[in-house]
Amino acid sequence: TLIDAVKSGEAQSLICEYRLLTKTNEWCWILSKGMIMAGKDHEGPRRMIGTNTDITARKQSERLIWQQANFDALTGLPNRTLLDRKLGDLLAVDENAVCVAFIDLDNFKLVNDSLGHAAGDELLKIVAARIAAEIGSKGLVSRIGGDEVIVVIDPLPRLRKIADAIARPCNIDGVEIRVTCSIGVASSREHGRAASELVANADMALYRAKDAGRNAIQLFTPEMAEAARHKLLRIDDLRRAVAEDQFLLHFQPQKHIASGEISGVEALLRWQHPQAGLISPAEFIPLAEETGLIVELGEIVLDKACRQLRAWLDSGLPAVRMAVNVSARQFREPSLPAKVAVALSASGLDPALLELELTESLIMEDVDGAIARMRELKRLGVSLSIDDFGTGYSSLSTLKLFPLSRIKIDRSFITDIPGDPGDMAITSAIVALGHTLDLEVIAEGVETEAQAAFLAETGCDAFQGFLFARPLPAADIGKLLAGSVVVEKRRKKRPA
Repeated sequence: TLIDAVKSGEAQSLICEYRLLTKTNEWCWILSKGMIMAGKDHEGPRRMIGTNTDITARKQSERLIWQQANFDALTGLPNRTLLDRKLGDLLAVDENAVCVAFIDLDNFKLVNDSLGHAAGDELLKIVAARIAAEIGSKGLVSRIGGDEVIVVIDPLPRLRKIADAIARPCNIDGVEIRVTCSIGVASSREHGRAASELVANADMALYRAKDAGRNAIQLFTPEMAEAARHKLLRIDDLRRAVAEDQFLLHFQPQKHIASGEISGVEALLRWQHPQAGLISPAEFIPLAEETGLIVELGEIVLDKACRQLRAWLDSGLPAVRMAVNVSARQFREPSLPAKVAVALSASGLDPALLELELTESLIMEDVDGAIARMRELKRLGVSLSIDDFGTGYSSLSTLKLFPLSRIKIDRSFITDIPGDPGDMAITSAIVALGHTLDLEVIAEGVETEAQAAFLAETGCDAFQGFLFARPLPAADIGKLLAGSVVVEKRRKKRPA
């Protein structure tokens, strides 16, 4: 030891830290510093002089800093920093014996939104304790943020026990809560030898588990990596497409049932990729929502739709109502009313010709906030409608509060008409409800004469679908408008 070295004369100074047990049975840390003093003329007995300092407070601070840097404050689990280090150590010992599982709670946001963040935090602590209890000393569990947990474990069958433990009911503030989880798994035997690679692959498997319906355990496959690579390339393409304006609009005409004439058109976005051609909205809209590009795309649609209607009017075609979809992200943007005003001003379009379509689930997320935003938009003079009506959970008590002009019956209720009595009853009820509230009612996805005949019997005002016309380029819509009398359906105006 250093002290022995000093005694033997091999060292001329001493610096060391050590613990002492005090009389009160508590540990304290001591820092000793000393140096060797020789006798007169460097002869005689050797002496040591120095200081002893209590550094317990400093050691406690260092321990606290280390704890905060390596452990999650809410659950006490190791964080991502410590996970990466320990996972690297495990792979260094045996690169073939590590299994990484990425765990994410299903619908955790619903708990936060309905019961509050305090309840959500309590749920996370309970789940973390259950996972840690199942893992014990035979693995590693780490919270890396939100409701995401990574487990390093082997063998795989224990993951089912972890999932079952998470799914057990728990009581928080008198409310019984049950949550399931989705798990993605990657093994160092097959799916990567580096810690970062294993975590990334387990993450990919997790998303596949969620896409498959949640409450599932999914093992990583090489196909997932290829799909992820394709997705990243498509996201890059999408960002470039926004910058280079590679988008165009098609328009689906809406038919007024009583007269048979056009009552409006719905603007639908299309991506004209330079190499791949037209890309389906079903492929790029989810990517736009995931990346936040949906807000910019929404502005593109709004601007192009207003300018196109202005162009039709300038060419002498009759006025027609232009319906534009508004995404959830776009609707929540405080700048939306200003962006709508700019689009109307730039095109010189009469606001009464513009209709903004909102989804039912969107406006029900925050009723008070939705009403306030809708009133801002109504003050611009535009009309508002609910798209996909019947798929959300609005009630009469809330529906009557919204400053709407129209509701659109979701295609899911139209598809099986007239074969499904339940869908027929729901559709009839929606039409009656809409008319009771002085709203125009339109159905989407109409493809057969039988469906159109049933809608006419119910008193539905209009429909759109392949029976009348598929979405068409602007030039083709212009030809339809040139030979059509545009119908403007007027109902008693509701207060804004």
